[in-house]
Amino acid sequence: MDTKCCGAEPVRVSEALRALSNAVQGSGVPPTVWFKESSPRNLKSRDFLVPRGALKKLFPDGEVPEDLLNTLKSLNSPGMPPIRSSLQSEAGLVIQLDRPAVFQRLLTDYSPYLRPAPSDVPGGQNVVILNCSPLHACRNLDSLRLSHLRAALITDHLAELLRLTGATVQLIPAVQNQDIKNFLHQLGVSWPSVSEATSVGETVSAFKQSLKECIYVNCNDGEQQELQDETPRVLFNMHLRPFIEEQHLSQQGYDPNLDAFLVSEEDLEHVAWLQTCVQECQEEAAHCTVLHVVSCEDEFHQQKLDLLWRILDPGATTQKHLICGPVRVLNPLSPVSCAQYFHIRKSQMQEASVMKYGDSVQGNRWDEIITCLASAAIKFEMMSTAHRSQVTLDLEDTNITTKGTKSGAFVMYNCARLATMFESYSSAVQKGLYPEFPSVGDLNYSTLREEGEWLLLFNYILPFPEVLAQSVQISLSSRGIRVTANTEAVCKFLVNLSMDFSSYYNRVHILGEPLSHLFGQMFARLQLMKAIQSVLHSALDTLHILPLNQI
Repeated sequence: MDTKCCGAEPVRVSEALRALSNAVQGSGVPPTVWFKESSPRNLKSRDFLVPRGALKKLFPDGEVPEDLLNTLKSLNSPGMPPIRSSLQSEAGLVIQLDRPAVFQRLLTDYSPYLRPAPSDVPGGQNVVILNCSPLHACRNLDSLRLSHLRAALITDHLAELLRLTGATVQLIPAVQNQDIKNFLHQLGVSWPSVSEATSVGETVSAFKQSLKECIYVNCNDGEQQELQDETPRVLFNMHLRPFIEEQHLSQQGYDPNLDAFLVSEEDLEHVAWLQTCVQECQEEAAHCTVLHVVSCEDEFHQQKLDLLWRILDPGATTQKHLICGPVRVLNPLSPVSCAQYFHIRKSQMQEASVMKYGDSVQGNRWDEIITCLASAAIKFEMMSTAHRSQVTLDLEDTNITTKGTKSGAFVMYNCARLATMFESYSSAVQKGLYPEFPSVGDLNYSTLREEGEWLLLFNYILPFPEVLAQSVQISLSSRGIRVTANTEAVCKFLVNLSMDFSSYYNRVHILGEPLSHLFGQMFARLQLMKAIQSVLHSALDTLHILPLNQI
């Protein structure tokens, strides 16, 4: 096998597209639009393409010059995979890679493909404070609504993704209620909790003193109001519109109806947590950004808090708002709490497991498995939809608990299949049926000719770093206060990977007959499966989901 292109530089889809575009532009034609193929049908004959329609705009009669085809075929630059052929077909300008060489380059050391590329995430050294806004008002588990849970899960996922890019992340608020902390822990979320020494009382007192003299406050401390039951006591009655106009903030996305703000003790505590956290972070970094993760029903109030902080501290740090859409339950007989939601999904997982495995489903180990499956199902339900869109829950949908291909349980099922396969291989080695796994440098990747094998490598292992990077690309320096992130990308990636892996696994016998002439292909396939397993585990880790070794 020709390994001249193999080197330490990882292959990157973005680098490949850039190198291909530069090569075409260098021939004196305008920029081109290259596409990475992904469908099984198209990957049979090509990997990158400029469509035929685009060629007609670039070249006379749409014919690609022969010297350009030769230039593309010999293209060799950092991050560019080795090319087997470049030609013009009915589809357009087609590139097919040297697939055995690409298999060797990626699978000999796949560790660079388990994390984002540093070049994809500029500014990773800054501090980001993730403020899960709904948790400030949650005093007990009953007050934690489904929309709050969604915001917390998205915040937790974003924190892990940002840390992968090298950013320093702080999560607030600290959870004060033990029941909420235990519930989040069941879902794999380790949220910071309040220590006895933690207090924002002095900061709140200072804020009160400032507001007594604030020109935007209508009534002083002696004119406190008592509102209806369970409504926080009003300390100050503010008008925010004059401040918005003075600071020219109307163009940044604040709601045009913002004005009256009845400030409560809770509001001041919320801002005090932010202020305290920023002060602590600024001791370690020159700049930090606060990203408020907000449920849509709390968006208006969070904008008020944003402005209140600006008034109390004119030098307050950059604030951005990431809005989470509502969570709706189909045909509920009564409002569904987070605890009920978890109980329903866990009961469904228990029932599905008993139907499949019978009376063996009992004991601590099975309880751990079922809890893990319920947690995965909930996270995929809550997070597979773009954060700004509504999530609709069908609590009677039993497909969510078995092998429904859109579910977290399906992803976990395939994790278990891989673990079981490697366990079977190890057992066979101990019995002397298979030899020990050889050095990865000695594997013959030219035996990987099944179309599903290239699909798994080209659509999942190769682009995974860029999936991670794109998931957390947030315009923290943009002018407007609202930002978006592709928080659904990892869940969708895992579902698609599991579907294509399952199709391949059902079709191909990876652990073949114990015959020496079949071992070369088996080892190459096992190395591919090791890489797929590592990608699965790395993706699940960003969601704080523990992969299962058995189901």
